[in-house]
Amino acid sequence: MLEKASLFLTNSAAKAADLEHRRKINFNISKYNAAVPKGKAQFYDIENVKELAKNLKWKAIESLDKNLLNFEKKITARGATVIWAENAEEVTTAVLNICKNRNCKTVVKSKSMVTEEVELNHVLEANGIESIETDLGEYIQQLDGEPPYHIVTPAMHKSKEDVAKLFAEKLGTDPALTPPELTQVARKILREKYTQAEVGITGANFIIGDIGAVAVTENEGNARLSCAFPKTHIVIVGIEKMIPSIHDLALFWPLLSTYGTGQTVTVYNTIISGPRQAGETDGPEEMFVILMDNGRTHILADTVQRESLYCIRCGACLNVCPVYKNIGGHTYDTTYSGPIGSVITPNMKDMGTYKHLSYASTLCGACTEVCPMNIRIHELLIDNRKKSTEQGLAPITERAAWRIWRIASLKRGIMNIGSGKLKNKVVNSMFTSWKENRSDLQFSDKSFNQMWKERMKKGS
Repeated sequence: MLEKASLFLTNSAAKAADLEHRRKINFNISKYNAAVPKGKAQFYDIENVKELAKNLKWKAIESLDKNLLNFEKKITARGATVIWAENAEEVTTAVLNICKNRNCKTVVKSKSMVTEEVELNHVLEANGIESIETDLGEYIQQLDGEPPYHIVTPAMHKSKEDVAKLFAEKLGTDPALTPPELTQVARKILREKYTQAEVGITGANFIIGDIGAVAVTENEGNARLSCAFPKTHIVIVGIEKMIPSIHDLALFWPLLSTYGTGQTVTVYNTIISGPRQAGETDGPEEMFVILMDNGRTHILADTVQRESLYCIRCGACLNVCPVYKNIGGHTYDTTYSGPIGSVITPNMKDMGTYKHLSYASTLCGACTEVCPMNIRIHELLIDNRKKSTEQGLAPITERAAWRIWRIASLKRGIMNIGSGKLKNKVVNSMFTSWKENRSDLQFSDKSFNQMWKERMKKGS
């Protein structure tokens, strides 16, 4: 518990002082900020749209059990196999079994943050299976041996010069290549992998309950290639990605693209409802859908935190967060960083280990304001703090200090004792653990009560 928090504080201090990192992030986010208003222009009343989307997700999550069973019934009727996975181990075991039974040597992957969540690449590679990320940003990160930096833009922290240098080191290319030329290099390599791979793995942006299908939105077309070229297609998706109906995509696809990249709609939007059917000319011969829990039902059981399951992973809250923009995505040391990651990670994993993330916020409310699903992110962060306190996760010295503070603050006589300097000395010696990473508490020379009495005397 303390190790994670200590590492977070150390890395935060280092990254916040890295001005070159801040320059790159501010540059990339400025491009995003310029694009989003153009995407929003397609909506007549964006606030009503957000409220409608939230209500639809509420409907999906409140009846998640029925929606998931209906999804399973519909998609299995078209030849797909649904696998229910309670945790990361069950996900990776299922994927390994599928791959081994097909003598798989190469896997191509796309649109799959959940595979980062279960560290699937490491498991596949440990079992002699090559796993290739095909989304350009993810591919860059894989070459560099780093996890994604951002939910939507995995290599946001890298400049074009950084990528050119990386390609030169790893692929032997000219370090002076331009972004279009670097893209062509990656394209040539990845296209060959598609033809070699026995298995393709994708995530899904949405699970469609009423027709039994998964929906994928992208800009590069790599998800389509990953699920169409290999003979076997595996979808790994968190159970919270459910939406009630195919008709809801007309709302959710433009909303996700607007807040994710500033586009009216992304370039490729695909609905996959099973393996290749009789009479069809393309698509995989078999399809598996792994419905992953991995802590999500724990959040579902919490009537306050349940709202965080409405998240559509657009990344908007990361882009406005002053903390994220200063310390960067990797400092969080979690799959999902930024404000929404700080909400869901302690509840999906372990509050004791990750409670510090909920304190890594100014509570300015920018994340809540920008969220397309109207999730009250900053209030959920406060709720996490409350839960961590109720679970007794604060140091005993801190808990004792706050008890004493509560007693003293409710007694006017105690609050009026001594000068401001004396109070500062007493209180700051009490809150040693709490103010370890905070500035000293400062009292004024006189309490409000004392100043009020003096003012009344003068007035009389």
